[in-house]
Amino acid sequence: MSAWLLLALAVVLVPAGRGGEPRTAGREPRTAGRRRGREADPGLPLVLDLMAAALRAGRPVADALELAAPAGRADTAATLGRVARLLRLGADPAEAWAAVPVKDPVGPVVPAAIRSARSGVRLAGACERLAAELRADRRAAGAARAQRAGVFAMAPLAACFLPSFVCLGVVPTVVGIAGAALGPPS
Repeated sequence: MSAWLLLALAVVLVPAGRGGEPRTAGREPRTAGRRRGREADPGLPLVLDLMAAALRAGRPVADALELAAPAGRADTAATLGRVARLLRLGADPAEAWAAVPVKDPVGPVVPAAIRSARSGVRLAGACERLAAELRADRRAAGAARAQRAGVFAMAPLAACFLPSFVCLGVVPTVVGIAGAALGPPS
């Protein structure tokens, strides 16, 4: 009888313990590289707000770009600095903003920047709208991550309580029924 109980415990507890295997050192999850490549600059909304503030204060677009660029990540600062230098050298705004890649997070500002080559006020509004959209997207992504974390937090709970429920509730019932069915007739 005790051999059956030990076998049942082994069947229930061994698979439950495998979920917590340690990862190998230095190895990243498979999605980490993909996520990092697509991840937008976390400082981009601030860059856009600073740029809009400088434009609303009457600064030229090139000055606004140079003033706001250091608040962002290095690649964002380099892109905006390149556009600012081209504008300072007298390049046409369409040519200067062509330096921004289409898939760049700053990309949605490019059409407004080209249209508003004469007036920085419209560009300031476009920068503020894009900053608000980026913040809303980040809030939505954070809420989704928090919800996923709640779901994943249930795994240890299930790993602890499910085996104990099986061992203390199901196994004794099955053993009792099997003992009554297979035992000597009364």
